[in-house]
Amino acid sequence: MTKSPSAPSARLGSGLRIGVLALQGDFREHLRAIEETGAESAGIRRPKELDGLDGLIIPGGESTAIDKLARAFELAEPLRERIAAGMPVYGSCAGMILLAADIADPATDLSGAPQQTFGGLDITVRRNAFGRQRESFETDLDFKGLDFSATESGVAPVHAVFIRGPWVERVGPDVEILAQVEPADPEHASHAVPLPGTARIVAVRSGHLLATSFHPEVTGEKRVHELFIRMIRGEA
Repeated sequence: MTKSPSAPSARLGSGLRIGVLALQGDFREHLRAIEETGAESAGIRRPKELDGLDGLIIPGGESTAIDKLARAFELAEPLRERIAAGMPVYGSCAGMILLAADIADPATDLSGAPQQTFGGLDITVRRNAFGRQRESFETDLDFKGLDFSATESGVAPVHAVFIRGPWVERVGPDVEILAQVEPADPEHASHAVPLPGTARIVAVRSGHLLATSFHPEVTGEKRVHELFIRMIRGEA
């Protein structure tokens, strides 16, 4: 069950207008998560709707479909320009792929042309890295940058849901790693894909850009959205 937001978190976004790219994917869940911070939310489908935004979320879904629709709706180039100019953006799952500078295994269209991204994050991602839909999994993550949520017991881990999620295979020098999925203990594996000896990067930040491989909007975990709001306000 999703918990009601506390009074402080419900006021955190007050006065902000945050868009969610609403071409495909789970944009409705992000719209609700934003509204629960007290911010005004807006579904974005046209270039003119980018005007007046304090930040933007690119949701999970099909990265190839979002890429194609963004170009069809003439949103792709305006998005690239806004991101390059410093607009705060959070991408979850497919959104992480679309913010990446490089895709290790890009999909191709019928002409053989690789899928495109909006860019901004100096990272290389691998699509569907943890497996297909039936290999979705949940796990708890130590997540940097959530000190604002600390209690006497410290900062609680983030319960993360991975649904055909990517992982990050390369980070540039200005990219901060916020969370990793650790190698699986064979007796207590939380995911189907064996990760021998190597932690997999699943959350990163670089300046005004934030990205996660997982879907905080589906579990009632509001702290990632709250972190994004604090980034917009210059408080994180």
